[in-house]
Amino acid sequence: MSDLAARLAELDQEGLRRRRRIVQGAQGAHLTVDGRRYLSFCSNDYLGLAGHPALIEAAQEGARRYGVGAGASHLISGHMTAHEELEHALAQFVMQPRALYFATGYMANLGVIPALVGRGDAVFSDQLNHACLIDATRLSRADVHVYPHLDLDVLDRNLASCRSPRKLVATDAVFSMDGDIAPLPRLLEICERRDAWLLIDDAHGLGVLGPQGRGTAAHFGLRSPKLIYMGTLGKAAGVAGAFVAGHADLIEWLVQRARTYIFTTGSPPMLATALVASLRLIETEHWRRERLTELVRRLRDGLGRLRHRAVAASLAHGTTRRTPATDADILAPQTIVADGGDQPLRLLDSDTAIQPLIVGDNAAAVELSERLLAAGIWVPAIRPPTVPHGTARLRISLSAAHSVEDVDRLVQELHAQ
Repeated sequence: MSDLAARLAELDQEGLRRRRRIVQGAQGAHLTVDGRRYLSFCSNDYLGLAGHPALIEAAQEGARRYGVGAGASHLISGHMTAHEELEHALAQFVMQPRALYFATGYMANLGVIPALVGRGDAVFSDQLNHACLIDATRLSRADVHVYPHLDLDVLDRNLASCRSPRKLVATDAVFSMDGDIAPLPRLLEICERRDAWLLIDDAHGLGVLGPQGRGTAAHFGLRSPKLIYMGTLGKAAGVAGAFVAGHADLIEWLVQRARTYIFTTGSPPMLATALVASLRLIETEHWRRERLTELVRRLRDGLGRLRHRAVAASLAHGTTRRTPATDADILAPQTIVADGGDQPLRLLDSDTAIQPLIVGDNAAAVELSERLLAAGIWVPAIRPPTVPHGTARLRISLSAAHSVEDVDRLVQELHAQ
């Protein structure tokens, strides 16, 4: 235990120790924590559906009809009418032949990749993929090839020289910490030409991008038997779980071989009934995506002239440690220069609900987050290993539940800092 205490102390020294805050009440643009009300830019509830009355009512009806627990795995007695109806609705929504519902997005990816590839096969993974894709590739025991972020020329060359019998390319569709969108049309073209599957993790695109919010694949109009689509249901959909959609044979194989599907109890059926209601709202309430687009534009316009004094002052007085810039810093075409300091903030180029403000230094990112918290605004500081070293940031998450006044308040407070 003394070793663990020493390692925890190292996390404190490096500015990497995390803490949980207890939220009292439902998710929304405004949250109560420890009795204080905060304007929140933390949540992935992009469409503001997590507390929607229609979803609550559907969950209550599901509990009345099916009870609370599924009682067993899907392949025993835990696959209920609600789950079946949800899978049909999901497949129709993302315009794929068939879909399979998982308990979480992490479990979906950990089930899919090892079910499709193993020893002697090859997985090609974007450098900035989410942890669940990274862990799934390791678990598969296939040969893992990591290509530089969005460098499809390197990917194409690596695929061309690969002699493995099965090849799979895995990528975030919208990258969770940078907010940029993968060039899926070219990725799919490469995979089809090189006889590889393309697995896209659309955790942050489903519900937000594409016609009627049908996701990033629909945004680009992609259809292919080589395409494997994973979407999560606890973000824009406002509930919980995830699904994989694609060719009917693919889904049947996952039913037979995805261990995270086979060997776990089915999700509560009331969640499935709530998700069917959520899909209806996503499909019909276009104003939610329109508001989100408006808020993204307003935030970026408002931060375009930001001059951040707090971080610059702390750097000038030696109260934070300098970390050299990395390649990820250079990705940002928009630079926000801090007054009097030599380490600028960078607002990464993103048209999505994820708006990352790069600070660089871990302690400086935490300090800025705490200053905002003191002002009643909650924006999380994201640090390694979630993001590359030297790219600690504030991850601003926008939601249709926010108002224009909410965004203006954040912009004004950042200017004041």
